[in-house]
Amino acid sequence: MAKTRVLVEFGMGTSLRRADYTEAAKRAIRDALWHNSVNMAELFDFPKEAMIIDAEIGVQQPDSVDADALKEIFPYGRPDIRITKGGLDIDKPGGGKTVIANAAVIVSFEMEAV
Repeated sequence: MAKTRVLVEFGMGTSLRRADYTEAAKRAIRDALWHNSVNMAELFDFPKEAMIIDAEIGVQQPDSVDADALKEIFPYGRPDIRITKGGLDIDKPGGGKTVIANAAVIVSFEMEAV
C-alpha cells in the first residue's frame, strides 16, 4: 500500500505582542484545521488513528518552535511536524515584532493504488 494524500489545508497564525514562535505556529495549525469540515477517515472507512498527518510550519526562527507542543494540537492521527524558515517578522514602532507563521497540513492514508 502507498501513502496517498487526500487533503491539504493551509493556515496562518500570529503572535502580535510576545513574539512567540510556538504560539504563532499553533495558531497557524488551528487555522488550517478549522478550514476542514470533511471527515476524511470516515469517508474512506478508516479509523481516525490511521490518518498520517504531515504539518509543515514556516517561521523566521524555526529553532524557536517547540514541535512537541504542536503535536498536541492534533486530536488523533500520527502527526509529523517539519519546521522551516518562512513566515514573517514585522518590526513594531518602538521595538518588538509581530511574528507570522504559515502552516500546511497534509492528511494521507496508506491505501491501495486504484
